[in-house]
Amino acid sequence: MWTVEFERFVAPARFRPQIWRLFLGIVLTVAIYAVGIMALLLAVWSLAGTAGLMGWMQNIAAADTPTSVLLMLATFGGMFAGPLVVARLLHRRPAASVLGNGVLRGFVMAAAITVAVFAAALLLMPPGFPLVPNTPLPMFLSFLPLALLGLLVQTGAEEVLFRGYLQGQLAARFRSPLVWMLVPALIFGSLHYDPVTAGSNAIWLVAVATLFGLLAADLTRVTGNIGAAWGLHFVNNATAILIVALDGSLSGLALYVTPFDAADVGTLRPLIVQDALTTVIVWACIRLWLARRATRAAA
Repeated sequence: MWTVEFERFVAPARFRPQIWRLFLGIVLTVAIYAVGIMALLLAVWSLAGTAGLMGWMQNIAAADTPTSVLLMLATFGGMFAGPLVVARLLHRRPAASVLGNGVLRGFVMAAAITVAVFAAALLLMPPGFPLVPNTPLPMFLSFLPLALLGLLVQTGAEEVLFRGYLQGQLAARFRSPLVWMLVPALIFGSLHYDPVTAGSNAIWLVAVATLFGLLAADLTRVTGNIGAAWGLHFVNNATAILIVALDGSLSGLALYVTPFDAADVGTLRPLIVQDALTTVIVWACIRLWLARRATRAAA
Protein backbone atom coordinates (compact mmCIF):
# COMPACT_ATOMS: atom_id res chain seq x y z
CA MET A 1 0.00 0.00 0.00
CA TRP A 2 2.91 2.36 0.67
CA THR A 3 4.47 3.73 -2.53
CA VAL A 4 7.67 5.67 -3.03
CA GLU A 5 5.61 8.60 -4.30
CA PHE A 6 3.37 8.55 -1.25
CA GLU A 7 6.39 8.41 1.04
CA ARG A 8 7.67 11.63 -0.56
CA PHE A 9 4.20 13.15 -0.16
CA VAL A 10 3.99 12.26 3.53
CA ALA A 11 7.60 13.14 4.42
CA PRO A 12 6.99 16.88 5.14
CA ALA A 13 4.17 15.93 7.54
CA ARG A 14 6.48 13.76 9.66
CA PHE A 15 8.23 16.70 11.29
CA ARG A 16 5.18 17.58 13.40
CA PRO A 17 2.75 14.64 13.16
CA GLN A 18 1.17 14.96 16.61
CA ILE A 19 -2.54 14.21 16.72
CA TRP A 20 -3.26 17.30 18.79
CA ARG A 21 -1.80 19.40 16.00
CA LEU A 22 -4.07 17.65 13.50
CA PHE A 23 -7.18 18.25 15.60
CA LEU A 24 -6.21 21.87 16.16
CA GLY A 25 -5.49 22.19 12.45
CA ILE A 26 -8.99 20.96 11.60
CA VAL A 27 -10.51 23.44 14.06
CA LEU A 28 -8.47 26.29 12.58
CA THR A 29 -9.39 25.21 9.04
CA VAL A 30 -13.09 25.28 9.94
CA ALA A 31 -12.56 28.73 11.45
CA ILE A 32 -10.82 30.02 8.30
CA TYR A 33 -13.60 28.47 6.21
CA ALA A 34 -16.19 30.31 8.32
CA VAL A 35 -14.27 33.58 8.03
CA GLY A 36 -14.19 33.18 4.26
CA ILE A 37 -17.96 32.69 4.16
CA MET A 38 -18.51 35.70 6.41
CA ALA A 39 -16.27 37.82 4.19
CA LEU A 40 -18.32 36.79 1.15
CA LEU A 41 -21.59 37.59 2.93
CA LEU A 42 -20.17 40.92 4.07
CA ALA A 43 -19.45 41.77 0.44
CA VAL A 44 -23.02 40.82 -0.49
CA TRP A 45 -24.37 42.92 2.38
CA SER A 46 -22.35 45.95 1.26
CA LEU A 47 -24.00 45.70 -2.17
CA ALA A 48 -27.51 44.53 -1.31
CA GLY A 49 -28.14 45.75 2.25
CA THR A 50 -29.57 43.75 5.14
CA ALA A 51 -32.82 42.73 3.44
CA GLY A 52 -30.98 41.75 0.28
CA LEU A 53 -28.46 39.75 2.29
CA MET A 54 -31.17 37.56 3.81
CA GLY A 55 -32.55 36.83 0.36
CA TRP A 56 -29.13 36.05 -1.06
CA MET A 57 -28.34 33.71 1.84
CA GLN A 58 -31.43 31.69 0.92
CA ASN A 59 -30.45 31.76 -2.74
CA ILE A 60 -26.91 30.59 -2.01
CA ALA A 61 -28.23 27.70 0.08
CA ALA A 62 -30.57 26.66 -2.74
CA ALA A 63 -28.11 27.46 -5.57
CA ASP A 64 -31.06 27.72 -7.93
CA THR A 65 -29.86 30.69 -10.03
CA PRO A 66 -26.60 31.17 -11.95
CA THR A 67 -25.30 33.86 -9.61
CA SER A 68 -26.19 31.91 -6.49
CA VAL A 69 -24.29 28.89 -7.84
CA LEU A 70 -21.19 31.06 -8.32
CA LEU A 71 -21.53 32.44 -4.80
CA MET A 72 -21.99 28.95 -3.37
CA LEU A 73 -18.80 27.79 -5.09
CA ALA A 74 -16.99 30.90 -3.83
CA THR A 75 -17.78 29.94 -0.22
CA PHE A 76 -15.15 27.18 -0.54
CA GLY A 77 -12.32 29.70 -0.81
CA GLY A 78 -11.72 29.58 2.93
CA MET A 79 -11.69 25.78 2.91
CA PHE A 80 -9.02 25.87 0.21
CA ALA A 81 -6.86 28.35 2.09
CA GLY A 82 -7.34 26.81 5.54
CA PRO A 83 -5.19 23.66 5.23
CA LEU A 84 -2.46 25.59 3.42
CA VAL A 85 -2.26 28.15 6.22
CA VAL A 86 -2.45 25.49 8.93
CA ALA A 87 0.27 23.39 7.31
CA ARG A 88 2.63 26.37 7.29
CA LEU A 89 1.86 27.82 10.71
CA LEU A 90 1.02 24.76 12.80
CA HIS A 91 3.10 22.00 11.19
CA ARG A 92 5.96 24.17 9.89
CA ARG A 93 5.77 22.53 6.47
CA PRO A 94 5.59 24.29 3.08
CA ALA A 95 2.03 25.04 2.08
CA ALA A 96 2.69 23.55 -1.37
CA SER A 97 3.58 20.21 0.25
CA VAL A 98 -0.14 19.68 0.91
CA LEU A 99 -0.61 19.54 -2.86
CA GLY A 100 2.40 17.35 -3.68
CA ASN A 101 4.65 17.47 -6.74
CA GLY A 102 3.21 17.10 -10.24
CA VAL A 103 -0.29 18.37 -9.45
CA LEU A 104 -0.95 19.99 -12.82
CA ARG A 105 0.13 16.97 -14.84
CA GLY A 106 -1.97 14.65 -12.68
CA PHE A 107 -4.99 16.94 -12.89
CA VAL A 108 -4.91 17.20 -16.69
CA MET A 109 -4.39 13.46 -17.15
CA ALA A 110 -7.23 12.45 -14.82
CA ALA A 111 -9.60 15.10 -16.14
CA ALA A 112 -9.01 13.96 -19.74
CA ILE A 113 -9.58 10.30 -18.87
CA THR A 114 -12.72 11.15 -16.89
CA VAL A 115 -14.17 13.14 -19.78
CA ALA A 116 -13.46 10.25 -22.17
CA VAL A 117 -15.07 7.65 -19.91
CA PHE A 118 -18.10 9.85 -19.18
CA ALA A 119 -18.58 10.46 -22.92
CA ALA A 120 -18.34 6.74 -23.66
CA ALA A 121 -20.80 5.95 -20.86
CA LEU A 122 -23.24 8.48 -22.28
CA LEU A 123 -23.03 6.90 -25.73
CA LEU A 124 -23.37 3.35 -24.43
CA MET A 125 -25.95 4.08 -21.74
CA PRO A 126 -27.98 7.15 -22.74
CA PRO A 127 -30.38 8.52 -20.09
CA GLY A 128 -33.65 6.62 -19.93
CA PHE A 129 -35.55 9.82 -19.24
CA PRO A 130 -36.04 13.14 -21.04
CA LEU A 131 -33.69 15.93 -20.02
CA VAL A 132 -35.39 19.21 -19.18
CA PRO A 133 -33.72 22.33 -20.68
CA ASN A 134 -32.72 24.69 -17.91
CA THR A 135 -30.18 27.48 -18.50
CA PRO A 136 -30.28 29.15 -21.95
CA LEU A 137 -27.03 28.56 -23.82
CA PRO A 138 -26.03 32.28 -24.17
CA MET A 139 -26.46 32.79 -20.42
CA PHE A 140 -24.65 29.53 -19.68
CA LEU A 141 -21.65 30.56 -21.80
CA SER A 142 -21.49 33.99 -20.17
CA PHE A 143 -21.24 32.38 -16.71
CA LEU A 144 -19.03 29.46 -17.77
CA PRO A 145 -15.54 30.95 -17.15
CA LEU A 146 -16.39 31.97 -13.58
CA ALA A 147 -18.22 28.68 -13.01
CA LEU A 148 -15.16 26.67 -14.05
CA LEU A 149 -12.98 28.79 -11.77
CA GLY A 150 -15.46 28.26 -8.94
CA LEU A 151 -15.45 24.52 -9.51
CA LEU A 152 -11.65 24.51 -9.42
CA VAL A 153 -11.85 26.20 -6.03
CA GLN A 154 -14.64 23.97 -4.68
CA THR A 155 -13.17 20.63 -5.75
CA GLY A 156 -9.66 21.77 -4.96
CA ALA A 157 -10.72 22.80 -1.47
CA GLU A 158 -12.09 19.35 -0.72
CA GLU A 159 -9.04 17.60 -2.14
CA VAL A 160 -6.63 19.87 -0.29
CA LEU A 161 -8.45 19.26 2.99
CA PHE A 162 -9.30 15.56 2.81
CA ARG A 163 -6.52 14.10 0.65
CA GLY A 164 -3.78 16.69 0.96
CA TYR A 165 -3.93 17.65 4.62
CA LEU A 166 -5.96 15.06 6.51
CA GLN A 167 -4.72 11.97 4.66
CA GLY A 168 -1.13 13.18 4.67
CA GLN A 169 -1.04 14.05 8.36
CA LEU A 170 -2.74 10.80 9.39
CA ALA A 171 -0.28 8.81 7.27
CA ALA A 172 2.59 10.58 9.04
CA ARG A 173 1.27 9.28 12.35
CA PHE A 174 -0.32 5.92 11.47
CA ARG A 175 1.00 3.24 9.13
CA SER A 176 -2.33 1.49 8.52
CA PRO A 177 -4.37 2.56 5.46
CA LEU A 178 -7.48 1.81 7.53
CA VAL A 179 -6.67 5.10 9.23
CA TRP A 180 -5.22 7.38 6.55
CA MET A 181 -7.46 6.16 3.72
CA LEU A 182 -10.68 5.15 5.43
CA VAL A 183 -11.08 7.89 8.06
CA PRO A 184 -10.90 10.85 5.60
CA ALA A 185 -13.20 9.00 3.19
CA LEU A 186 -15.79 8.36 5.92
CA ILE A 187 -15.71 11.99 7.02
CA PHE A 188 -15.94 13.14 3.41
CA GLY A 189 -18.91 10.85 2.79
CA SER A 190 -20.75 11.79 5.97
CA LEU A 191 -20.63 15.47 5.06
CA HIS A 192 -22.79 14.62 2.02
CA TYR A 193 -25.63 13.38 4.24
CA ASP A 194 -28.71 15.47 3.43
CA PRO A 195 -31.95 13.67 4.35
CA VAL A 196 -33.97 16.88 3.94
CA THR A 197 -33.20 17.00 0.23
CA ALA A 198 -32.54 13.35 -0.58
CA GLY A 199 -34.88 11.55 1.81
CA SER A 200 -34.13 7.83 2.01
CA ASN A 201 -31.62 8.23 -0.82
CA ALA A 202 -29.36 10.23 1.51
CA ILE A 203 -27.50 7.21 2.89
CA TRP A 204 -26.91 5.93 -0.64
CA LEU A 205 -25.40 9.24 -1.65
CA VAL A 206 -23.17 9.07 1.43
CA ALA A 207 -22.03 5.61 0.36
CA VAL A 208 -21.14 6.84 -3.15
CA ALA A 209 -19.29 9.86 -1.74
CA THR A 210 -17.37 7.58 0.65
CA LEU A 211 -16.44 5.32 -2.26
CA PHE A 212 -15.24 8.36 -4.17
CA GLY A 213 -13.16 9.37 -1.15
CA LEU A 214 -11.48 5.96 -1.07
CA LEU A 215 -10.71 6.04 -4.78
CA ALA A 216 -9.35 9.59 -4.52
CA ALA A 217 -7.21 8.53 -1.56
CA ASP A 218 -5.81 5.65 -3.61
CA LEU A 219 -4.92 7.98 -6.49
CA THR A 220 -3.14 10.24 -4.01
CA ARG A 221 -1.31 7.22 -2.62
CA VAL A 222 -0.14 6.10 -6.04
CA THR A 223 0.82 9.51 -7.48
CA GLY A 224 2.10 11.29 -4.38
CA ASN A 225 -0.02 14.37 -5.09
CA ILE A 226 -3.68 15.41 -5.20
CA GLY A 227 -3.69 16.21 -8.93
CA ALA A 228 -5.34 13.02 -10.24
CA ALA A 229 -7.99 13.03 -7.51
CA TRP A 230 -8.63 16.72 -8.17
CA GLY A 231 -9.02 16.19 -11.93
CA LEU A 232 -11.51 13.35 -11.41
CA HIS A 233 -13.39 15.39 -8.81
CA PHE A 234 -13.48 18.47 -11.03
CA VAL A 235 -14.98 16.73 -14.07
CA ASN A 236 -17.43 14.78 -11.91
CA ASN A 237 -18.76 17.94 -10.25
CA ALA A 238 -18.72 19.95 -13.47
CA THR A 239 -20.92 17.31 -15.06
CA ALA A 240 -23.36 17.29 -12.14
CA ILE A 241 -23.51 21.08 -11.72
CA LEU A 242 -23.03 22.47 -15.23
CA ILE A 243 -24.32 19.79 -17.62
CA VAL A 244 -27.13 17.76 -16.01
CA ALA A 245 -28.21 18.57 -12.46
CA LEU A 246 -30.82 16.96 -10.29
CA ASP A 247 -33.97 19.04 -10.23
CA GLY A 248 -33.80 21.40 -7.26
CA SER A 249 -30.26 20.39 -6.28
CA LEU A 250 -27.54 22.88 -7.30
CA SER A 251 -29.40 23.30 -10.57
CA GLY A 252 -29.13 27.05 -11.07
CA LEU A 253 -26.50 26.94 -13.82
CA ALA A 254 -27.00 23.51 -15.40
CA LEU A 255 -27.82 23.26 -19.08
CA TYR A 256 -30.33 20.54 -18.25
CA VAL A 257 -32.09 19.19 -15.17
CA THR A 258 -33.62 15.80 -14.54
CA PRO A 259 -37.40 15.35 -14.40
CA PHE A 260 -37.01 14.05 -10.84
CA ASP A 261 -35.34 15.25 -7.64
CA ALA A 262 -32.86 13.74 -5.19
CA ALA A 263 -35.60 12.08 -3.12
CA ASP A 264 -36.99 9.99 -6.01
CA VAL A 265 -36.22 6.43 -4.90
CA GLY A 266 -37.46 4.46 -7.88
CA THR A 267 -35.63 6.49 -10.52
CA LEU A 268 -32.55 7.78 -8.76
CA ARG A 269 -31.36 4.75 -6.82
CA PRO A 270 -30.38 2.68 -9.91
CA LEU A 271 -28.65 5.79 -11.26
CA ILE A 272 -26.67 6.09 -8.03
CA VAL A 273 -25.40 2.54 -8.52
CA GLN A 274 -24.60 3.30 -12.17
CA ASP A 275 -22.72 6.44 -11.14
CA ALA A 276 -20.68 4.45 -8.61
CA LEU A 277 -19.76 1.86 -11.23
CA THR A 278 -18.77 4.58 -13.70
CA THR A 279 -16.55 6.21 -11.09
CA VAL A 280 -14.82 2.88 -10.43
CA ILE A 281 -14.24 2.45 -14.18
CA VAL A 282 -12.71 5.95 -14.37
CA TRP A 283 -10.46 5.13 -11.42
CA ALA A 284 -9.39 1.86 -13.05
CA CYS A 285 -8.58 3.65 -16.31
CA ILE A 286 -6.49 6.23 -14.47
CA ARG A 287 -4.64 3.51 -12.58
CA LEU A 288 -3.99 1.65 -15.85
CA TRP A 289 -2.59 4.79 -17.46
CA LEU A 290 -0.36 5.38 -14.44
CA ALA A 291 0.86 1.78 -14.50
CA ARG A 292 1.73 1.97 -18.19
CA ARG A 293 3.55 5.27 -17.68
CA ALA A 294 5.56 3.70 -14.84
CA THR A 295 6.44 0.71 -17.05
CA ARG A 296 7.63 2.98 -19.85
CA ALA A 297 9.69 5.03 -17.41
CA ALA A 298 11.35 1.90 -16.04
CA ALA A 299 12.16 0.48 -19.48
